[in-house]
Amino acid sequence: MTKSFFKKTIAAILELEAKLLLWKYHPRIVAVTGSVGKTSTKDALHTIFSAFFFVRKSQKSFNSELGVPLTILGFGNGWNNPLLWAGTILRGLIMFILPHEYPKWLILEVGADRPGDIKRISKWLFSDVVVITRLSKVPVHVEFFASPEKVVEEKASLIKTLREGGTLVLNADDDDVNSLQSLYRGGSITFGFAKESAFRASHYKILYAPEKEGGSPLGITFKVEHENNCFPVSVKGVIGKQHVYPALAALTAGFSRGLNMIKMIEAYETHAPASGRMRLIMGIKNTTIIDDTYNASPVALFEALESLQEIKSHGRKIAVLGDMLELGKYSIPEHKEAGNKAAGVANFLVTVGIRARDIAEGALQNGMDEEKIIQFEYSKDAGVYLQNILQVGDTVLVKGSQGMRMERVVEEIMANPDQASELLVRQEREWKRR
Repeated sequence: MTKSFFKKTIAAILELEAKLLLWKYHPRIVAVTGSVGKTSTKDALHTIFSAFFFVRKSQKSFNSELGVPLTILGFGNGWNNPLLWAGTILRGLIMFILPHEYPKWLILEVGADRPGDIKRISKWLFSDVVVITRLSKVPVHVEFFASPEKVVEEKASLIKTLREGGTLVLNADDDDVNSLQSLYRGGSITFGFAKESAFRASHYKILYAPEKEGGSPLGITFKVEHENNCFPVSVKGVIGKQHVYPALAALTAGFSRGLNMIKMIEAYETHAPASGRMRLIMGIKNTTIIDDTYNASPVALFEALESLQEIKSHGRKIAVLGDMLELGKYSIPEHKEAGNKAAGVANFLVTVGIRARDIAEGALQNGMDEEKIIQFEYSKDAGVYLQNILQVGDTVLVKGSQGMRMERVVEEIMANPDQASELLVRQEREWKRR
C-alpha cells in the first residue's frame, strides 16, 4: 500500500509539472496509440520530424501515467529510488521557473495497461496529430478489461485530445481503426496496403545479400503511393511487413503537417529500428536471428510467424516462442492457435513458459512431429539448448512477452554477445537485476 501511495504521489506531481511546461513552452504534439506497433511508430515519427524540427520522443516505451509526463519533462525513470525522484521533481520545477530551450515537437507514445489510463491523460493533453496504429482482436492487457471492445474504446479516447485543425492518422488495413474516422469531425488521413489508403504501400520485398556473400536477409524495401506519385523506401536490419506500417504512419503524419515527402524519405534512410522488434542479428554458426523479443500479442506473433514463413533460408526455420501474458480467458485458445500457425511454418519449435505449453499442444494437434518440439520453463535454458542444436544456415525467430525475458535466448545464440547492450532490449541495470 505504501509503494502504491508513493507511485500515485509521484505521478500526480509529475503530471502537474508536465502541464506547467506545456503551458509555458507550447510545443506541438504527435500522440501515438494502438495495440501493436506504438513504439516502432513513435521512433519512425521521431526520425522524420527530427529532419525538420527540434524534437523529443518518449524513451523506450514510456507511455504510462509516469512515462508521458517524464517525456514532457525530458527526464528518466527514478525506479524505486526516492532520491532520484526528488531530483526529478526539483529539476522539473527549475525548468518551469527558468527559461530553457524546449523542443518544438513532442512525439508521445500513450498506452493503456488498465481501464482509464488513456482517458485520464486525455483530460489534460492536447495534440496536433493523433496516430492510431493497430487494434488487435485480442490485445495485450485484455485481461484487465471487460472485453476487447473496451480496449478499443480506451485507445480511441486519445482522439479527444486533438486540437482544432488537428489531424487523425489511421491504419486503413485495420477495420476497427478505420472506423474511428467517425469520432473526429476534423481532418483524417489513412495509411496501409489497402487500395483506399491515402498513403498506400506496395511492392514489398525482402532484401538479401548476394549468394556469394551468404545470401542472408538484409532488410526490406517497398513503395509508397500517394495520389499520382510513387516513392521507393528501404529499411535495413529488420524483416517483416510490420515495419512498413511505422514508416507509412510517420510519412502520413509528416505530410499532414506540410513536410516535404522527398526529404522525409531521405531522412528515413538513416532510421535505426528499435531493438527487439523483428531485428536481424547474426547468430552463432552462421545463422540468422530474427529478434522480436520486445513483447508479444496474438496478432504480432502471427505476423512474426508469417515473416518467418516468407523468408528464404538455407537451413531450418526454428521458432522459439514464449508465453503471451495478460490475455486472461483468451490465453489457452490464442496460444493453441499460435501453435497451429507455427506447425505450418517452422521445422523446429522451442517453447518457453507454462502458457507456451499450449503453443506446443497446438503444434502437435496440427501435425508437427513431437520430436521437433522442445519445451522449457526458463528462457536462458532454451538459449543454452539452442547453442547445441543450431546448424549453419538456420533462421531463428525469438518472440515472447516482456515478462518472459526472451532476449536472454538471443544473447545465448548471437554471434557477438559483447554487443548485447547495444542490440538487445532490457539491458539496463534495473532489468538485469530481475
